[in-house]
Amino acid sequence: MDRKAFQDCYPDMFSHCYGCGRLNERGLKIKSFWEGDESVCTVKPEPYHIGMKGFVYGGFIASVIDCHSTATAAAAAYRREERGMDTDPPLRFVTASLHVDYLKPTPIEGPVELRSRVTEMHERKAVIETDLSVSGTVCAKGMVVAVKIPASMMPDS
Repeated sequence: MDRKAFQDCYPDMFSHCYGCGRLNERGLKIKSFWEGDESVCTVKPEPYHIGMKGFVYGGFIASVIDCHSTATAAAAAYRREERGMDTDPPLRFVTASLHVDYLKPTPIEGPVELRSRVTEMHERKAVIETDLSVSGTVCAKGMVVAVKIPASMMPDS
């Protein structure tokens, strides 16, 4: 089955993000997919994402939780409207709040898996909870409050 990642459905004007932008040549280009009611993303940290020898830098962890969560908020909004993510008008969310609990050191060997759940979904706001794990061990938990992008942030198409 050929399925598109949430991020692959973003119009070009929303595809420059460091975490998920397919048009950002130096970005992480994470890919998120539905798996039932959870969204899932797997990403392999590069050796330069190191914090301490053998372990992932905490900022990388926060970045992938943040980006995967806002993508999940957008995907949930499309689901709520019962339409495809590649339809107009585009729905995008930005981070209003990001909270990360680092539970265990995250091995750099990875890959890391992110599994997110939508715990609240409103017209303009979503709350997403995410577990980040390596080989089945949860290393970090995140909570993102994502808000629909305001008109003042809309890029020129």
